[in-house]
Amino acid sequence: MFPEVVDTLAQLDSDSISQFSNGQISLADSLANTRRALAEANITIGKLDHKIDDVAISINNVWMMLATGLVFIMHLGFATLESGLTQVKNTTNVLFKNTIIPGIGLLTFALCGGSLMFPGFIDGGNGFIGFAGLGIHIPTNFYGQNMTELTFFLFQGMFAATSATIVSGAVAERIKLSSFLIFTLVFVAIVYPIIGSWNWGLGWLHTLGFYDFAGSTMVHTVGGMAALAGVLLVGPRLGKFENGKIMPIPGHNMTSAVIGTFMLWLGWFGFNGGSVLSANPALVSKVLVTTCLAASAGGIAAALTIYIIGKKFDLSMSLNGILAGLVGITAGADLVGIVDSVIIGIIAGILVVLAVLLFDRLRIDDPVGALSVHLVNGVWGTLAVGIFGSKAGIAQLMSQFIGVLACGLAALALSFAIFGILKITLGIRVSQEQEIYGLDYSEHGGEAYPNFVAK
Repeated sequence: MFPEVVDTLAQLDSDSISQFSNGQISLADSLANTRRALAEANITIGKLDHKIDDVAISINNVWMMLATGLVFIMHLGFATLESGLTQVKNTTNVLFKNTIIPGIGLLTFALCGGSLMFPGFIDGGNGFIGFAGLGIHIPTNFYGQNMTELTFFLFQGMFAATSATIVSGAVAERIKLSSFLIFTLVFVAIVYPIIGSWNWGLGWLHTLGFYDFAGSTMVHTVGGMAALAGVLLVGPRLGKFENGKIMPIPGHNMTSAVIGTFMLWLGWFGFNGGSVLSANPALVSKVLVTTCLAASAGGIAAALTIYIIGKKFDLSMSLNGILAGLVGITAGADLVGIVDSVIIGIIAGILVVLAVLLFDRLRIDDPVGALSVHLVNGVWGTLAVGIFGSKAGIAQLMSQFIGVLACGLAALALSFAIFGILKITLGIRVSQEQEIYGLDYSEHGGEAYPNFVAK
């Protein structure tokens, strides 16, 4: 009996061992299958993440291209605004300048301007001037994974061209076309990008803590100072100041001026909204809201200010008030709140009116109010970063003051030198006869409205 029991137990042990071994094999196979499934799942998740990243990059890039188009539309706004606020006899000249400026800006920015503005300073360094080489060479740390290099170049190139249009309006109706175009070429190719590199190119102002979100200083103050240099050297228009009196020289088409102003307001959706450098929904929305509120407050404040002073509602002042609000909010549109943006716009609207009157008293002739809009409110908008919003404080205000002063003085000095050399060599002002009959005939051989009869 015992041998049978032993045999039975042996058989049971053999069967148990066999089953156990088979179980181990099955478990091992299951684990291996699980590992393969997990690996395949990880691969699938990785592919999905990659596709999501590609979609995000595409969305950001599309928004940046749309913003670039909106900034491009601003050149049409500048053209119609400037032509509307100047005399009919100079319309073709004004339109021609604003037609050529974008071309000069983009070509020079592609050749060397972009490489001067974004030379690849090491973040935290003290870069003052650098050059990445001829052609489009923009280090990846400037545009990251949000867009392509060429999209970033085109967006920034539109900004560069915009700075020269500020000068165009201030010196309108008496500057030689050839001299202005030479100035634009040098200014956009060299002056603007070098100064821009101090902050946006991660140069010394960036290290200092200076902040300029979309260009109150880098575009508007710099362009405004260049305009001031031109105005001082070219002198006032004939008949503007006579016998100690300020003689108004009204524009010929306020409809055109209104259209231009609203085109510029539309363009600012790209100017400020695009400066987020991504399609971040929360931040883009905030920037567009603060931008529009400042513009609205600026227009209303300017209308009320000029009414208090002159007992009349002046349309051109209201238009410049809107633009002043836009310029004023540009440095800190991403930092300030709703109430702050309204206050910034109100102050900008008041400042633009007072500045126009002050420049007239100083016998500084600015046909379109470019100095009051861009220079005065470029400075105001830059300083506002240290007064309102998340960066407000004495230290930030000092950084803002140093930055706007340095950029402004550099732009004034370099522009004064360029205009000064042109004045000595080619001359920068048309003859008295040409100015009286209009630049459309002397510079272009025809008029903008051939069937128009002045009364």
